[in-house]
Amino acid sequence: MERTPSTIKKLSEMTLEELWQLFPIFLVEHDPHWSEMYDEEVCALRKLLPNGLEFHHIGSTAIDGIMAKPIIDIIIAANSARQIDRISDILQEHGYILMSSGENRKSLNKGYTENGFDEKVFHLHVRLKNDVDEIYFRDYLNKHPDTAKEYETLKLSLWKKYEHDRDGYTNAKTEFVKKFTDIAKQESF
Repeated sequence: MERTPSTIKKLSEMTLEELWQLFPIFLVEHDPHWSEMYDEEVCALRKLLPNGLEFHHIGSTAIDGIMAKPIIDIIIAANSARQIDRISDILQEHGYILMSSGENRKSLNKGYTENGFDEKVFHLHVRLKNDVDEIYFRDYLNKHPDTAKEYETLKLSLWKKYEHDRDGYTNAKTEFVKKFTDIAKQESF
């Protein structure tokens, strides 16, 4: 069915299944511009947010040479739960969409529209500074290209099966991610 202005729902009115249809999982070749996109977004975020925050590029776009969803994942590491709430409020005032909220964690997105993905898409993970395990995983895969290629192979094997099921896709990768995150943490101590 063609999406006309009269048939387009607001994102907030869509079911999870409708969102997954509108925003399918797809992988593209590694793009060296992803790090530039990260830097540009962090520069803009620093102008909006309080001083003293840590920013980290995570996810597959931060891993050299592997295919990834063209979505830049950024951790914003805060000092307190209260600061997480304030950061979330500021980001929402500037057009980011709150996707989920849990204890000491908020997830916000930018680049999702009623017509699908925008040209640049960001996921912001607002967390406490001690809740950043994704950094270990990223660093490990960047130091171990063979393991990074294993991860890419896993993702490629899951892509079509879970194209319209983000939770399934994420859950199917969890064992691999946890295994190498744990190894990376052990090696860092």
